[in-house]
Amino acid sequence: MTDKKFILSLKCDDKRGIVAAVSGAISALGGNILESNQYRDPLNNDFFMRVAFATDGRDDAEELTARLAPVLTAYDMDAQIVDADRTPKIILMVSKFDHAMLHLLYQINVGWLNAEVVAIVSNHEEAARIAEIEGIPFHYLPVTKDTKAAQEQKLLDLIEETEAELVVLARYMQILSNELSTALSGRVINIHHSFLPSFKGAKPYHQAHERGVKLIGATAHYVTADLDEGPIIEQETERVSHAMTAEDYVAVGRDIESRVLARAVRLHLQRRVLPNGLKTIVFSQA
Repeated sequence: MTDKKFILSLKCDDKRGIVAAVSGAISALGGNILESNQYRDPLNNDFFMRVAFATDGRDDAEELTARLAPVLTAYDMDAQIVDADRTPKIILMVSKFDHAMLHLLYQINVGWLNAEVVAIVSNHEEAARIAEIEGIPFHYLPVTKDTKAAQEQKLLDLIEETEAELVVLARYMQILSNELSTALSGRVINIHHSFLPSFKGAKPYHQAHERGVKLIGATAHYVTADLDEGPIIEQETERVSHAMTAEDYVAVGRDIESRVLARAVRLHLQRRVLPNGLKTIVFSQA
């Protein structure tokens, strides 16, 4: 029987013996630990842990959760076990700027990112061509003040229909409603330039160029009802200079946005990101 790989992620109050208890319970299942990360937040005494392990393949994730229930209950753990070999389903949302979406599709095609894009959703029709080339269903959902609620309900229906576990806003230039952000809490990742709130509105890179900014960057974060203030997953900056044009700033920004978003999506799908209030615990791969 072929070994199967699983990921256990958990959060609980920090107590003596948690690591030993979890390791022992996995060993008792006949499991072999492949990777283990843990962190204690000293501010609130919360303990976070991610364990990748392999078994003989007899049990699925639900059955393993049931078999590990005694130790999970004993420490009052908020825990999830997922099949590490699964291919997660995701939905990409984009407007007119498609660089971040194209980078995600490339990383999926070359195997660096393990995901299946089950739909591309846009409030513009330009992305239909890319969706057709990639063989991905395209959903054109134009948004106005009058249609916003109905279009967001169509998105929710699409998520349920496709069983997508993550929605990626790959430069989707529409603000999600508070209701939708709450309904999809922890399941939507957004990318934006790191100039907020300094450079709001149109052409932020041009504004940065006008102000002589020396570092530009991007931030990938979970979407919440507070605009662009959700828990941060990944960030990157790059130095720019007075000799560069505004178009150079834009080009650098596009590259950073694409890279940061792809890394954030990968970290999330590998269950390396654990929420911690307004922050995240990110167990990066060594």
